[in-house]
Amino acid sequence: MQRAGSIAAACLLAAALSGVPAGAQALEGKVTRITLDNGMRFLIARRGTAPVFAANLRFRVGSVDDPGGESGVAHLFEHMAFKGTSTIGTKDAKQEEGILDAMDRTVRDLLRERDRGDQADAARVAALRDELTSLTKRLQEITVKDELSQILTSNGAAGLNASTGQDLTSYVVSLPSNRLELWCLLESARLRDPILREFYSERDVVMEERRMRIDNQPEGKLYEQLLLTAFQAHPYRVPTVGWMSDLAHLTRPHAAEFRRAHYVPDNAVGTLAGDLDPAAAERLIRRYFADLPGGPPPQGPVTVEPPQTGERRIAVEYDAEPEMMIAFHKAVWPSPDDAAFQVIDSILTTGRSSRLYRRLVLETRVASDVYSLQVPGDRYPNLFVIGAVPLSPHAPAEVEAAVLQELRRLAAEPVPERELQKTRNQIKASFLYPLRSNEGLASQLSYFEIITGDWKNLNVYEQAITSVTAAQVQDAARRTFVDSNRTVAVLARPRAAADTGVAAPAAAPGGGS
Repeated sequence: MQRAGSIAAACLLAAALSGVPAGAQALEGKVTRITLDNGMRFLIARRGTAPVFAANLRFRVGSVDDPGGESGVAHLFEHMAFKGTSTIGTKDAKQEEGILDAMDRTVRDLLRERDRGDQADAARVAALRDELTSLTKRLQEITVKDELSQILTSNGAAGLNASTGQDLTSYVVSLPSNRLELWCLLESARLRDPILREFYSERDVVMEERRMRIDNQPEGKLYEQLLLTAFQAHPYRVPTVGWMSDLAHLTRPHAAEFRRAHYVPDNAVGTLAGDLDPAAAERLIRRYFADLPGGPPPQGPVTVEPPQTGERRIAVEYDAEPEMMIAFHKAVWPSPDDAAFQVIDSILTTGRSSRLYRRLVLETRVASDVYSLQVPGDRYPNLFVIGAVPLSPHAPAEVEAAVLQELRRLAAEPVPERELQKTRNQIKASFLYPLRSNEGLASQLSYFEIITGDWKNLNVYEQAITSVTAAQVQDAARRTFVDSNRTVAVLARPRAAADTGVAAPAAAPGGGS
Protein backbone atom coordinates (compact mmCIF):
# COMPACT_ATOMS: atom_id res chain seq x y z
CA MET A 1 0.00 0.00 0.00
CA GLN A 2 1.54 3.30 -1.06
CA ARG A 3 0.64 6.84 -0.15
CA ALA A 4 0.00 8.93 -3.23
CA GLY A 5 -0.34 12.27 -1.44
CA SER A 6 3.29 12.49 -0.40
CA ILE A 7 4.70 12.79 -3.95
CA ALA A 8 6.07 16.22 -4.73
CA ALA A 9 4.37 17.15 -7.98
CA ALA A 10 6.82 19.95 -8.69
CA CYS A 11 9.70 17.49 -8.79
CA LEU A 12 7.79 15.21 -11.12
CA LEU A 13 6.94 18.06 -13.45
CA ALA A 14 10.53 19.28 -13.56
CA ALA A 15 11.73 15.79 -14.36
CA ALA A 16 9.05 15.41 -17.01
CA LEU A 17 10.10 18.56 -18.78
CA SER A 18 13.74 17.45 -18.86
CA GLY A 19 13.46 14.34 -20.97
CA VAL A 20 10.13 12.53 -20.98
CA PRO A 21 8.50 12.12 -24.41
CA ALA A 22 5.89 14.77 -25.18
CA GLY A 23 3.29 12.09 -24.77
CA ALA A 24 2.78 8.38 -24.76
CA GLN A 25 1.95 8.74 -28.46
CA ALA A 26 5.70 8.97 -29.03
CA LEU A 27 5.79 5.19 -28.56
CA GLU A 28 3.67 4.57 -31.65
CA GLY A 29 5.71 2.64 -34.19
CA LYS A 30 8.44 1.89 -31.64
CA VAL A 31 6.88 -1.10 -29.90
CA THR A 32 6.81 -4.52 -31.56
CA ARG A 33 4.15 -6.99 -30.45
CA ILE A 34 4.77 -10.71 -30.92
CA THR A 35 1.98 -13.24 -30.32
CA LEU A 36 3.04 -16.88 -30.29
CA ASP A 37 0.78 -19.71 -31.41
CA ASN A 38 0.33 -20.75 -27.77
CA GLY A 39 -1.12 -17.30 -27.00
CA MET A 40 1.87 -15.84 -25.14
CA ARG A 41 2.48 -12.18 -25.96
CA PHE A 42 5.71 -10.21 -26.01
CA LEU A 43 6.31 -6.48 -26.40
CA ILE A 44 9.71 -5.20 -27.51
CA ALA A 45 10.56 -1.52 -27.16
CA ARG A 46 13.89 -0.58 -28.71
CA ARG A 47 15.53 2.57 -27.45
CA GLY A 48 18.98 4.07 -27.84
CA THR A 49 20.19 3.69 -24.29
CA ALA A 50 23.19 1.98 -22.72
CA PRO A 51 23.70 -1.67 -23.82
CA VAL A 52 21.18 -3.02 -21.32
CA PHE A 53 17.54 -4.03 -21.30
CA ALA A 54 14.78 -4.40 -18.73
CA ALA A 55 12.57 -7.48 -18.74
CA ASN A 56 9.11 -7.61 -17.19
CA LEU A 57 7.25 -10.92 -17.27
CA ARG A 58 3.69 -10.48 -16.02
CA PHE A 59 0.86 -12.91 -15.40
CA ARG A 60 -2.78 -11.92 -15.09
CA VAL A 61 -3.08 -13.66 -11.76
CA GLY A 62 -3.08 -12.37 -8.21
CA SER A 63 -4.66 -12.91 -4.86
CA VAL A 64 -8.09 -12.22 -6.36
CA ASP A 65 -7.65 -15.61 -8.07
CA ASP A 66 -6.76 -17.55 -4.90
CA PRO A 67 -9.12 -20.53 -4.53
CA GLY A 68 -11.36 -20.64 -1.47
CA GLY A 69 -9.45 -21.90 1.54
CA GLU A 70 -6.13 -21.28 -0.21
CA SER A 71 -5.67 -17.55 0.31
CA GLY A 72 -2.04 -16.53 -0.14
CA VAL A 73 -1.23 -19.22 -2.70
CA ALA A 74 -0.65 -16.73 -5.56
CA HIS A 75 1.83 -14.82 -3.42
CA LEU A 76 3.49 -17.97 -2.12
CA PHE A 77 3.93 -19.37 -5.62
CA GLU A 78 5.68 -16.17 -6.65
CA HIS A 79 8.24 -16.90 -3.92
CA MET A 80 8.62 -20.43 -5.21
CA ALA A 81 9.31 -19.32 -8.78
CA PHE A 82 12.86 -18.41 -7.71
CA LYS A 83 13.65 -21.89 -6.42
CA GLY A 84 14.78 -23.21 -9.78
CA THR A 85 14.11 -26.18 -12.03
CA SER A 86 15.01 -29.86 -12.11
CA THR A 87 18.48 -28.89 -13.35
CA ILE A 88 18.94 -25.57 -11.54
CA GLY A 89 19.03 -25.57 -7.75
CA THR A 90 19.77 -29.21 -6.95
CA LYS A 91 22.69 -31.65 -6.92
CA ASP A 92 20.49 -34.73 -7.40
CA ALA A 93 17.10 -34.29 -9.09
CA LYS A 94 15.98 -37.91 -8.67
CA GLN A 95 16.77 -38.04 -4.96
CA GLU A 96 15.16 -34.64 -4.51
CA GLU A 97 11.92 -35.81 -6.12
CA GLY A 98 11.60 -38.63 -3.60
CA ILE A 99 12.29 -36.31 -0.67
CA LEU A 100 9.75 -33.73 -1.85
CA ASP A 101 7.04 -36.38 -2.25
CA ALA A 102 7.81 -37.71 1.23
CA MET A 103 7.57 -34.20 2.66
CA ASP A 104 4.14 -33.75 1.07
CA ARG A 105 2.89 -36.98 2.62
CA THR A 106 4.30 -36.07 6.02
CA VAL A 107 2.76 -32.59 5.96
CA ARG A 108 -0.59 -34.02 4.86
CA ASP A 109 -0.58 -36.47 7.79
CA LEU A 110 0.59 -33.78 10.21
CA LEU A 111 -2.19 -31.40 9.20
CA ARG A 112 -4.83 -34.12 9.53
CA GLU A 113 -3.63 -35.01 13.00
CA ARG A 114 -3.35 -31.42 14.20
CA ASP A 115 -6.80 -30.60 12.85
CA ARG A 116 -8.27 -33.11 15.27
CA GLY A 117 -7.74 -30.47 17.94
CA ASP A 118 -8.08 -31.82 21.47
CA GLN A 119 -8.34 -35.33 20.06
CA ALA A 120 -4.93 -35.11 18.34
CA ASP A 121 -2.32 -37.69 19.25
CA ALA A 122 0.51 -35.57 20.70
CA ALA A 123 3.08 -38.31 20.20
CA ARG A 124 2.14 -38.74 16.56
CA VAL A 125 2.27 -34.98 15.99
CA ALA A 126 5.75 -34.87 17.51
CA ALA A 127 6.91 -37.83 15.42
CA LEU A 128 5.61 -36.27 12.21
CA ARG A 129 7.33 -32.99 13.03
CA ASP A 130 10.59 -34.82 13.61
CA GLU A 131 10.15 -36.63 10.30
CA LEU A 132 9.57 -33.33 8.51
CA THR A 133 12.69 -31.85 10.13
CA SER A 134 14.74 -34.84 9.03
CA LEU A 135 13.46 -34.61 5.45
CA THR A 136 14.17 -30.88 5.41
CA LYS A 137 17.79 -31.49 6.41
CA ARG A 138 18.17 -34.14 3.71
CA LEU A 139 16.77 -31.72 1.16
CA GLN A 140 19.14 -28.95 2.26
CA GLU A 141 22.12 -31.24 1.70
CA ILE A 142 21.38 -31.55 -2.02
CA THR A 143 19.96 -28.07 -2.64
CA VAL A 144 22.07 -25.42 -4.35
CA LYS A 145 20.70 -22.38 -2.55
CA ASP A 146 19.48 -19.52 -4.79
CA GLU A 147 21.25 -20.91 -7.86
CA LEU A 148 18.81 -19.31 -10.29
CA SER A 149 19.35 -15.86 -8.80
CA GLN A 150 23.11 -16.40 -8.65
CA ILE A 151 23.25 -17.26 -12.35
CA LEU A 152 21.51 -14.00 -13.18
CA THR A 153 23.51 -11.77 -10.85
CA SER A 154 26.80 -13.29 -12.00
CA ASN A 155 25.79 -12.26 -15.51
CA GLY A 156 25.23 -8.64 -14.62
CA ALA A 157 21.60 -8.70 -13.49
CA ALA A 158 20.26 -5.75 -11.53
CA GLY A 159 16.89 -5.10 -9.93
CA LEU A 160 15.99 -8.79 -9.77
CA ASN A 161 12.63 -8.92 -8.04
CA ALA A 162 9.07 -10.16 -8.09
CA SER A 163 5.77 -8.97 -6.69
CA THR A 164 2.20 -10.17 -6.27
CA GLY A 165 -0.83 -7.94 -5.96
CA GLN A 166 -4.54 -8.52 -6.12
CA ASP A 167 -4.52 -8.52 -9.94
CA LEU A 168 -1.07 -9.40 -11.25
CA THR A 169 2.18 -11.20 -10.56
CA SER A 170 5.36 -9.71 -12.00
CA TYR A 171 8.94 -10.89 -12.42
CA VAL A 172 11.47 -8.18 -13.27
CA VAL A 173 15.19 -7.89 -13.96
CA SER A 174 17.64 -5.78 -15.95
CA LEU A 175 20.51 -7.39 -17.87
CA PRO A 176 23.23 -6.53 -20.37
CA SER A 177 21.89 -6.68 -23.91
CA ASN A 178 24.10 -9.64 -24.77
CA ARG A 179 22.38 -11.70 -22.08
CA LEU A 180 18.95 -11.76 -23.72
CA GLU A 181 19.31 -15.42 -24.64
CA LEU A 182 20.16 -16.26 -21.03
CA TRP A 183 16.95 -14.53 -19.90
CA CYS A 184 14.89 -16.43 -22.47
CA LEU A 185 16.48 -19.73 -21.45
CA LEU A 186 15.94 -19.25 -17.71
CA GLU A 187 12.43 -17.81 -17.89
CA SER A 188 11.17 -20.46 -20.29
CA ALA A 189 12.79 -23.16 -18.13
CA ARG A 190 11.05 -22.10 -14.95
CA LEU A 191 7.75 -21.84 -16.81
CA ARG A 192 8.17 -25.30 -18.28
CA ASP A 193 9.83 -27.09 -15.37
CA PRO A 194 9.49 -25.34 -11.99
CA ILE A 195 10.50 -27.34 -8.94
CA LEU A 196 8.80 -26.13 -5.78
CA ARG A 197 11.64 -27.03 -3.46
CA GLU A 198 11.85 -25.47 0.00
CA PHE A 199 8.07 -24.97 -0.13
CA TYR A 200 7.36 -25.49 3.55
CA SER A 201 10.23 -23.35 4.80
CA GLU A 202 9.15 -20.60 2.39
CA ARG A 203 5.60 -20.94 3.66
CA ASP A 204 6.94 -20.13 7.12
CA VAL A 205 8.64 -17.04 5.66
CA VAL A 206 5.33 -15.85 4.21
CA MET A 207 3.55 -16.45 7.52
CA GLU A 208 6.16 -14.30 9.24
CA GLU A 209 5.63 -11.69 6.54
CA ARG A 210 1.96 -11.59 7.44
CA ARG A 211 2.82 -11.06 11.11
CA MET A 212 5.16 -8.18 10.27
CA ARG A 213 3.01 -6.41 7.68
CA ILE A 214 -0.48 -6.89 9.11
CA ASP A 215 -0.78 -8.54 12.51
CA ASN A 216 1.93 -6.38 14.13
CA GLN A 217 1.53 -3.29 11.96
CA PRO A 218 -1.28 -0.87 12.84
CA GLU A 219 -1.77 0.57 9.36
CA GLY A 220 -1.77 -2.95 7.93
CA LYS A 221 -4.50 -4.03 10.35
CA LEU A 222 -6.55 -0.93 9.62
CA TYR A 223 -6.30 -1.43 5.86
CA GLU A 224 -7.19 -5.11 6.12
CA GLN A 225 -10.29 -4.33 8.19
CA LEU A 226 -11.29 -1.56 5.79
CA LEU A 227 -11.31 -4.01 2.86
CA LEU A 228 -13.19 -6.62 4.87
CA THR A 229 -15.86 -4.07 5.74
CA ALA A 230 -16.15 -2.39 2.34
CA PHE A 231 -16.25 -5.63 0.34
CA GLN A 232 -18.86 -8.10 1.52
CA ALA A 233 -18.62 -10.62 -1.33
CA HIS A 234 -15.87 -9.89 -3.85
CA PRO A 235 -12.47 -11.59 -3.32
CA TYR A 236 -10.82 -8.15 -3.21
CA ARG A 237 -11.69 -8.38 0.49
CA VAL A 238 -9.05 -11.10 1.07
CA PRO A 239 -5.49 -9.96 1.86
CA THR A 240 -2.82 -10.78 -0.71
CA VAL A 241 -0.60 -12.41 1.89
CA GLY A 242 -3.50 -14.67 2.90
CA TRP A 243 -5.12 -15.73 6.16
CA MET A 244 -2.87 -17.41 8.68
CA SER A 245 -5.09 -20.49 8.93
CA ASP A 246 -5.07 -20.90 5.14
CA LEU A 247 -1.32 -20.45 4.93
CA ALA A 248 -0.81 -23.11 7.59
CA HIS A 249 -2.71 -25.59 5.40
CA LEU A 250 -1.15 -24.79 2.03
CA THR A 251 0.85 -27.65 0.53
CA ARG A 252 3.16 -28.06 -2.43
CA PRO A 253 0.43 -29.84 -4.45
CA HIS A 254 -1.85 -26.81 -3.91
CA ALA A 255 0.81 -24.51 -5.39
CA ALA A 256 1.49 -26.91 -8.28
CA GLU A 257 -2.20 -27.02 -9.19
CA PHE A 258 -2.41 -23.23 -9.00
CA ARG A 259 0.54 -22.98 -11.40
CA ARG A 260 -1.06 -25.37 -13.88
CA ALA A 261 -4.27 -23.34 -13.88
CA HIS A 262 -2.83 -19.82 -14.10
CA TYR A 263 0.73 -19.90 -15.41
CA VAL A 264 -0.32 -20.66 -18.97
CA PRO A 265 1.08 -18.80 -22.01
CA ASP A 266 -2.23 -17.14 -22.85
CA ASN A 267 -2.22 -15.54 -19.38
CA ALA A 268 1.22 -13.94 -19.72
CA VAL A 269 2.88 -10.88 -21.24
CA GLY A 270 6.64 -10.50 -21.53
CA THR A 271 8.00 -7.01 -22.13
CA LEU A 272 11.57 -6.12 -23.09
CA ALA A 273 12.74 -2.50 -23.21
CA GLY A 274 16.21 -1.26 -24.04
CA ASP A 275 19.07 -1.76 -26.45
CA LEU A 276 17.65 -4.72 -28.38
CA ASP A 277 17.15 -5.61 -32.02
CA PRO A 278 13.47 -6.61 -32.30
CA ALA A 279 14.09 -9.12 -35.09
CA ALA A 280 16.88 -10.88 -33.21
CA ALA A 281 14.81 -10.81 -30.00
CA GLU A 282 11.87 -12.38 -31.80
CA ARG A 283 14.00 -15.26 -33.03
CA LEU A 284 15.12 -16.01 -29.48
CA ILE A 285 11.61 -15.66 -28.08
CA ARG A 286 10.20 -18.11 -30.59
CA ARG A 287 13.05 -20.54 -29.99
CA TYR A 288 12.55 -20.70 -26.24
CA PHE A 289 8.86 -19.93 -25.62
CA ALA A 290 6.94 -21.17 -28.67
CA ASP A 291 6.86 -24.81 -27.55
CA LEU A 292 5.39 -24.08 -24.11
CA PRO A 293 2.08 -25.99 -24.00
CA GLY A 294 -0.87 -23.69 -24.52
CA GLY A 295 -4.27 -23.78 -22.97
CA PRO A 296 -7.32 -21.63 -22.37
CA PRO A 297 -6.91 -18.59 -20.13
CA PRO A 298 -8.15 -19.25 -16.60
CA GLN A 299 -11.61 -18.22 -15.46
CA GLY A 300 -11.47 -15.17 -13.22
CA PRO A 301 -13.68 -14.62 -10.17
CA VAL A 302 -17.39 -14.67 -11.00
CA THR A 303 -18.53 -13.03 -7.76
CA VAL A 304 -19.78 -9.48 -8.23
CA GLU A 305 -19.83 -7.09 -5.27
CA PRO A 306 -23.46 -6.10 -4.62
CA PRO A 307 -24.23 -2.38 -4.34
CA GLN A 308 -23.63 -0.94 -0.90
CA THR A 309 -26.93 0.13 0.68
CA GLY A 310 -25.79 2.00 3.76
CA GLU A 311 -22.76 3.43 5.48
CA ARG A 312 -20.45 0.91 7.16
CA ARG A 313 -18.14 1.68 10.08
CA ILE A 314 -15.51 -0.37 11.85
CA ALA A 315 -13.43 0.43 14.94
CA VAL A 316 -10.03 -1.29 15.04
CA GLU A 317 -8.41 -1.53 18.45
CA TYR A 318 -4.60 -1.43 18.50
CA ASP A 319 -2.02 0.09 20.83
CA ALA A 320 -0.89 2.80 18.42
CA GLU A 321 -1.58 6.38 17.48
CA PRO A 322 -5.02 6.86 15.88
CA GLU A 323 -5.50 6.70 12.14
CA MET A 324 -8.53 6.56 9.90
CA MET A 325 -9.52 5.58 6.38
CA ILE A 326 -12.67 6.56 4.47
CA ALA A 327 -13.53 4.50 1.39
CA PHE A 328 -16.02 4.79 -1.46
CA HIS A 329 -16.77 2.18 -4.13
CA LYS A 330 -15.94 3.33 -7.64
CA ALA A 331 -15.66 2.09 -11.22
CA VAL A 332 -12.41 1.31 -13.04
CA TRP A 333 -11.21 1.48 -16.64
CA PRO A 334 -12.78 1.71 -19.17
CA SER A 335 -15.33 3.76 -17.21
CA PRO A 336 -14.79 7.53 -17.69
CA ASP A 337 -14.96 7.78 -13.89
CA ASP A 338 -11.51 6.19 -13.70
CA ALA A 339 -9.81 9.18 -15.32
CA ALA A 340 -11.97 11.58 -13.29
CA PHE A 341 -10.79 9.95 -10.07
CA GLN A 342 -7.17 10.31 -11.08
CA VAL A 343 -7.89 14.03 -11.17
CA ILE A 344 -9.84 13.96 -7.90
CA ASP A 345 -7.01 12.03 -6.25
CA SER A 346 -4.51 14.70 -7.26
CA ILE A 347 -6.74 17.64 -6.34
CA LEU A 348 -7.27 16.28 -2.85
CA THR A 349 -3.86 15.04 -1.73
CA THR A 350 -0.99 15.57 -4.20
CA GLY A 351 1.46 18.08 -2.81
CA ARG A 352 1.33 20.72 -0.10
CA SER A 353 -1.08 22.86 -2.11
CA SER A 354 -3.65 20.07 -2.47
CA ARG A 355 -7.03 20.73 -0.86
CA LEU A 356 -6.95 18.20 1.96
CA TYR A 357 -3.28 18.66 2.81
CA ARG A 358 -3.64 22.41 2.93
CA ARG A 359 -6.78 22.32 5.07
CA LEU A 360 -6.07 19.42 7.44
CA VAL A 361 -2.30 19.67 7.87
CA LEU A 362 -1.33 23.29 7.21
CA GLU A 363 -4.36 25.38 8.19
CA THR A 364 -6.48 23.66 10.86
CA ARG A 365 -3.67 21.28 11.95
CA VAL A 366 -6.14 18.55 12.86
CA ALA A 367 -3.99 15.93 11.08
CA SER A 368 -0.28 15.27 10.67
CA ASP A 369 -0.74 13.49 7.34
CA VAL A 370 -3.41 12.90 4.73
CA TYR A 371 -3.27 10.70 1.63
CA SER A 372 -5.49 9.05 -0.94
CA LEU A 373 -5.41 5.63 -2.61
CA GLN A 374 -7.23 3.74 -5.33
CA VAL A 375 -7.16 0.16 -4.12
CA PRO A 376 -6.95 -2.79 -3.96
CA GLY A 377 -6.76 -3.57 -7.70
CA ASP A 378 -7.76 -2.47 -11.20
CA ARG A 379 -9.30 -5.55 -12.81
CA TYR A 380 -12.60 -5.08 -10.95
CA PRO A 381 -14.45 -2.11 -9.38
CA ASN A 382 -12.35 -0.83 -6.53
CA LEU A 383 -12.24 1.79 -3.77
CA PHE A 384 -11.24 5.42 -3.55
CA VAL A 385 -9.73 5.78 -0.08
CA ILE A 386 -8.80 8.87 1.90
CA GLY A 387 -6.58 8.22 4.90
CA ALA A 388 -5.49 10.59 7.63
CA VAL A 389 -3.51 10.60 10.86
CA PRO A 390 -5.22 12.83 13.48
CA LEU A 391 -2.90 15.23 15.28
CA SER A 392 -3.35 15.17 19.06
CA PRO A 393 -5.51 16.38 20.74
CA HIS A 394 -7.84 16.25 17.73
CA ALA A 395 -10.14 13.23 17.44
CA PRO A 396 -10.75 11.14 14.30
CA ALA A 397 -14.31 12.52 14.16
CA GLU A 398 -12.94 16.05 13.63
CA VAL A 399 -10.73 14.88 10.81
CA GLU A 400 -13.57 12.94 9.20
CA ALA A 401 -15.87 15.95 9.33
CA ALA A 402 -13.24 18.11 7.63
CA VAL A 403 -12.66 15.50 4.90
CA LEU A 404 -16.38 15.16 4.19
CA GLN A 405 -16.75 18.92 4.00
CA GLU A 406 -14.11 19.04 1.27
CA LEU A 407 -15.88 16.23 -0.59
CA ARG A 408 -19.15 18.16 -0.44
CA ARG A 409 -17.34 21.18 -1.85
CA LEU A 410 -15.94 19.06 -4.70
CA ALA A 411 -19.46 17.92 -5.58
CA ALA A 412 -21.09 21.34 -5.18
CA GLU A 413 -18.56 23.64 -6.87
CA PRO A 414 -16.83 23.22 -10.25
CA VAL A 415 -13.06 23.03 -9.92
CA PRO A 416 -11.57 26.33 -11.20
CA GLU A 417 -9.89 25.89 -14.58
CA ARG A 418 -6.49 27.01 -13.29
CA GLU A 419 -6.52 24.39 -10.52
CA LEU A 420 -7.77 21.77 -12.94
CA GLN A 421 -5.03 22.52 -15.48
CA LYS A 422 -2.36 22.38 -12.77
CA THR A 423 -3.71 19.01 -11.71
CA ARG A 424 -3.73 17.69 -15.28
CA ASN A 425 -0.09 18.73 -15.65
CA GLN A 426 0.86 17.01 -12.41
CA ILE A 427 -0.85 13.78 -13.39
CA LYS A 428 0.60 13.77 -16.89
CA ALA A 429 4.08 14.33 -15.45
CA SER A 430 3.74 11.50 -12.95
CA PHE A 431 2.20 9.29 -15.62
CA LEU A 432 4.96 9.87 -18.15
CA TYR A 433 7.92 10.08 -15.76
CA PRO A 434 8.38 6.29 -15.46
CA LEU A 435 8.80 6.06 -19.23
CA ARG A 436 12.26 7.62 -18.87
CA SER A 437 13.77 4.33 -17.66
CA ASN A 438 13.78 0.94 -19.33
CA GLU A 439 12.25 -0.56 -16.20
CA GLY A 440 9.45 2.00 -16.07
CA LEU A 441 8.69 1.69 -19.76
CA ALA A 442 8.54 -2.12 -19.59
CA SER A 443 6.28 -1.91 -16.56
CA GLN A 444 3.84 0.56 -18.13
CA LEU A 445 3.63 -1.30 -21.43
CA SER A 446 3.07 -4.68 -19.80
CA TYR A 447 0.53 -3.26 -17.35
CA PHE A 448 -1.71 -1.80 -20.04
CA GLU A 449 -1.29 -4.85 -22.28
CA ILE A 450 -2.33 -7.32 -19.61
CA ILE A 451 -4.98 -5.25 -17.81
CA THR A 452 -6.68 -3.58 -20.78
CA GLY A 453 -5.70 -5.98 -23.57
CA ASP A 454 -3.62 -3.51 -25.59
CA TRP A 455 -0.57 -1.47 -24.59
CA LYS A 456 -1.82 1.33 -26.86
CA ASN A 457 -4.48 2.08 -24.26
CA LEU A 458 -1.63 3.83 -22.47
CA ASN A 459 -2.14 6.56 -25.08
CA VAL A 460 -5.92 6.47 -24.69
CA TYR A 461 -5.60 6.69 -20.90
CA GLU A 462 -3.22 9.64 -21.06
CA GLN A 463 -5.64 11.47 -23.34
CA ALA A 464 -8.59 10.65 -21.09
CA ILE A 465 -6.83 12.10 -18.06
CA THR A 466 -5.67 15.28 -19.76
CA SER A 467 -9.17 15.96 -21.12
CA VAL A 468 -11.08 15.54 -17.84
CA THR A 469 -13.41 18.50 -17.34
CA ALA A 470 -14.67 20.23 -14.22
CA ALA A 471 -18.13 18.91 -15.00
CA GLN A 472 -16.83 15.32 -15.07
CA VAL A 473 -15.14 15.78 -11.71
CA GLN A 474 -18.25 17.28 -10.18
CA ASP A 475 -20.52 14.56 -11.58
CA ALA A 476 -18.26 11.72 -10.38
CA ALA A 477 -18.03 13.29 -6.92
CA ARG A 478 -21.81 13.73 -6.65
CA ARG A 479 -22.49 10.09 -7.56
CA THR A 480 -19.69 8.54 -5.53
CA PHE A 481 -19.27 10.54 -2.34
CA VAL A 482 -22.65 9.64 -0.86
CA ASP A 483 -23.11 8.34 2.66
CA SER A 484 -24.69 5.06 1.50
CA ASN A 485 -21.48 4.31 -0.46
CA ARG A 486 -19.12 5.14 2.41
CA THR A 487 -17.05 2.85 4.64
CA VAL A 488 -15.10 4.28 7.57
CA ALA A 489 -12.39 2.46 9.52
CA VAL A 490 -10.84 4.04 12.62
CA LEU A 491 -7.80 2.79 14.49
CA ALA A 492 -7.55 3.64 18.20
CA ARG A 493 -6.02 2.30 21.37
CA PRO A 494 -8.36 -0.05 23.26
CA ARG A 495 -8.93 2.48 26.05
CA ALA A 496 -9.91 5.10 23.50
CA ALA A 497 -12.09 2.89 21.33
CA ALA A 498 -15.23 4.54 22.62
CA ASP A 499 -13.91 7.93 21.47
CA THR A 500 -13.02 7.05 17.87
CA GLY A 501 -15.91 8.95 16.38
CA VAL A 502 -17.81 5.90 15.18
CA ALA A 503 -21.05 7.83 15.40
CA ALA A 504 -21.88 9.05 11.90
CA PRO A 505 -21.08 12.74 11.23
CA ALA A 506 -22.90 14.96 8.77
CA ALA A 507 -23.67 13.24 5.49
CA ALA A 508 -21.47 13.58 2.42
CA PRO A 509 -23.03 14.98 -0.76
CA GLY A 510 -25.98 13.09 -2.15
CA GLY A 511 -27.56 11.75 1.03
CA GLY A 512 -28.91 8.19 1.03
CA SER A 513 -28.98 5.53 3.69
